[in-house]
Amino acid sequence: MDEKGSNTLLKEREDFISCKHENGSNKGMKCDSNSLSGAISQRACVYCGARVVLNPITDACHIVHGPIGCASYTWDIRGSLSSGDDLYRNSFSTDLGEKDIIFGGEKKLVAAIDGIMEKYTPKLIFVYATCIVGVIGDDVKAICKTAEEKYSLPVIPVMAPGFAGHKSMGYKTAGNALMNLFSRNILPKVSGVNILGDFNLAGEMWIIKEYLKTIGVKVISAITGDACYDELKMASSASFNVVQCAGSMTNLAKRMEEEFDIPFVKISFVGLEDTKSSLLRIASLFKDKEIIERTQKFIKEEEAKILPTLNRYKENLKGKKAAIYVGGGFKAISLIKQFKELGISTILVGTQTGKKEDYEVINSLVDDGTIVLDDANPAELEKFMKEKGADILAAGVKERPLAYKLGVAFCDHNHERKHPLAGFIGAVNFAKEVNDSVNSPVWKYVKEGGENYER
Repeated sequence: MDEKGSNTLLKEREDFISCKHENGSNKGMKCDSNSLSGAISQRACVYCGARVVLNPITDACHIVHGPIGCASYTWDIRGSLSSGDDLYRNSFSTDLGEKDIIFGGEKKLVAAIDGIMEKYTPKLIFVYATCIVGVIGDDVKAICKTAEEKYSLPVIPVMAPGFAGHKSMGYKTAGNALMNLFSRNILPKVSGVNILGDFNLAGEMWIIKEYLKTIGVKVISAITGDACYDELKMASSASFNVVQCAGSMTNLAKRMEEEFDIPFVKISFVGLEDTKSSLLRIASLFKDKEIIERTQKFIKEEEAKILPTLNRYKENLKGKKAAIYVGGGFKAISLIKQFKELGISTILVGTQTGKKEDYEVINSLVDDGTIVLDDANPAELEKFMKEKGADILAAGVKERPLAYKLGVAFCDHNHERKHPLAGFIGAVNFAKEVNDSVNSPVWKYVKEGGENYER
């Protein structure tokens, strides 16, 4: 058996699995393609990718044109906290059934829009076309256009049939819908930034905004955590875009650069070092000496507050091994760095939607022997976690049961958590969660297959 374990894994998956070797590279690693049928991929569909990006817009109505299951699938699965409106917490569906699939569902969609306008007062409406609609051919765009003219508000079609690709395609679809909105209101430039790709899962957008306010940088629009229509209308006026979630927002940032002349930089507020470098990078965009000096002072003060705590946790965690499986490559890169800050080495890292350039960076950060996976399935995660002796898995809620069954500690770095993991406070929260989970006495009693799991 080779280091990939190819004699026990699906042969068709071999090109999606890499083992870091000295001076090695992941240039040949396959990624960003449709999931292998039968491999029980953890990756979601086009509709899911679009919905999770757009759903945090707090004063919007989201109509899912399709079976009721689609509406329930991504509704309210993320924290996406709001400081104002909570209309987005409602999920609307046309609930297409067999007769609608045979005779068409356009009348149901028209009735749904009319019903929403009668009962609610949304600032805008998104209409998601799901798989069934893609098959039966309802003219969603025409219905949205008619509704816009009737009610004088944006009714934006989101063409997201799940079979059209994978989650990354959904991100692109959501970006197209946002550009539809932004393009209606082209404004002169002002000094400030848009924050792209933070969804305010546990208040992170508020933390980032407060940091930028402290250093003297104005936030024009939050795209899309705690977003509202009136702020999103201003997005075209920003001087710069700062992109927190590169996987979901890079395509949108590129379009905004091309069409609105807004340059963008990729940043990350995950981990102490990335938070510091991101603040300095944002400050340097404006070439303002006072902003840079305020930023340096702010970083020094905040770092002094948390370093003693982080160092205490680091003493408890030295020599531990981490496995990572998250949605995007940029988050995986930040997590590798953050684990390293705590004295933890990464022995397995995978993403659902990573690109070739992401895996190149990952390869440069991890040690020899580290397994790198694209669009992994539970069998692969289990195999390599056991072989490499992982002490903790940082992943999403779908992977939690797998970690616990293997007797491995777990850190939820996805959408159901209730505490922020961004910024300086997030670095402390992360270190505390990792320490509490890895060093819990429960692992002394956990058995797998009747025998203690060797760690």
